[in-house]
Amino acid sequence: MANNTLAVPQAKAAMDQLKYEVAQELGIQLQAYNGNLTSRDAGSIGGTITKRLVQIAEQQLSGSAGSFRR
Repeated sequence: MANNTLAVPQAKAAMDQLKYEVAQELGIQLQAYNGNLTSRDAGSIGGTITKRLVQIAEQQLSGSAGSFRR
């Protein structure tokens, strides 16, 4: 069973906004109900979101790399 809970619940609005932005960039129309979305389209959206989140995290880590020294 998938765990769809967010680690930071306050980020829900930002995650939803990112999902809709990515879908629009990919030319995929999202609606309130997305049960008719193909697996390919859903995977494209999810994959692009993952790439963006990794990129954001890398940028944040590179800006504060000195604080992670042990």
